[in-house]
Amino acid sequence: MKVKKNDTVLITVGKDQGKTGKVVQVISKTEKVMVEGINIHKKAVKPSTKTPAGGIIEVTAPVCVSNVAVVCPRCNKPARMGYELVKDDKVRVCKRCKERI
Repeated sequence: MKVKKNDTVLITVGKDQGKTGKVVQVISKTEKVMVEGINIHKKAVKPSTKTPAGGIIEVTAPVCVSNVAVVCPRCNKPARMGYELVKDDKVRVCKRCKERI
């Protein structure tokens, strides 16, 4: 996947469209990412040792990778990522400004 942990991404589709956040986790098996502060859902929880009071808590849900765009650190705009071979290493490249990331 072209999105990595700690990347800043822009949400392009859905209720959080236009918001940016930092990628907390990448789930490559289902091609989804967890973005900090994005796609918050409420969940009812029974009382347990972790939550003695129980009640309703807020949980971050994963977002499909196709619905996010990586924000280039150089040009500060959402851009598509490409790859470039440098000394037998694969390096991500911003397709907008050609900067290596």
